[in-house]
Amino acid sequence: MKDKGDDHIRDVRGRAVVLPSSPRRIVSLVPSITETLFDFGCADRLMARTDFCIRPAETARVPSVGGTKNPDLDFVRALRPDLAFANQEENREPDVAALEASGIPVFLTFPRSIAQAVADLEKFATLLDAGEDAREMIASIKRAARNRRSHVRPFVPVFVPIWRDPWMTFNADTFAHDMLAAHGLYNVFADRDRRYPLAADLGLGAAKSADGRDTRYPRVTLEEAAARRPGLVLLPDEPYPFTQTDAGDVARALDLPAERVRLIDGGLLFWHGTRMRRSLAEWLEILAMR
Repeated sequence: MKDKGDDHIRDVRGRAVVLPSSPRRIVSLVPSITETLFDFGCADRLMARTDFCIRPAETARVPSVGGTKNPDLDFVRALRPDLAFANQEENREPDVAALEASGIPVFLTFPRSIAQAVADLEKFATLLDAGEDAREMIASIKRAARNRRSHVRPFVPVFVPIWRDPWMTFNADTFAHDMLAAHGLYNVFADRDRRYPLAADLGLGAAKSADGRDTRYPRVTLEEAAARRPGLVLLPDEPYPFTQTDAGDVARALDLPAERVRLIDGGLLFWHGTRMRRSLAEWLEILAMR
């Protein structure tokens, strides 16, 4: 088999991932990619995963390297993987660099749209020499995404916090935003960049230069959210585990009926990979209630 780098399979950095043959020993530091490996029929190649790789349930049988932000790099090295999967947002750059310095090829992802996430899946399938079932799975995700966008009704303004104390959300430059848009939901904070320091983000002081830091996740107040007049609020269970108590707090602060503030599975918004196949279908149930 020729080097996979000859096929121009490049990660988000534009770096070719060069493998002499299909990887047989894989470490995944990304929960959604771990699930994808199972869905692609490659679970037998998975040597290790993170504590947060919990889907499907069978992942419990695979050794864990620790958290996404603090993996045991010595353990990873000892496994001598042919390939490691990482994500620019979920994993730390020093950890990725350390693995590569040890001679471990790392495929780094960072999709900010459904289309980019699908392109990653196509690259995974090629790298792994995945079978026809994997290719059909990818094709079905493409069809579902096209179908959702072609049947979008007038946009419903929505607020989706991902943290509280302080409240935090996301702007248009994110995968979650694109998933909302594909279903006719308008992110009311689409145009809102994160400002530094925190006081500036909350409207309590002057902003300073972001100095190249991530501006896609603004910290906001519920007063600012109310001013943007969302007609629907979705509270995911990750990264912050929102509860019905939080839903009541938000409904009162935004003067919304209780049924317009809903708890949802965070995987619907934040898990790319083959999770999109389920997410695109499950969103229909949420939209039917709106």
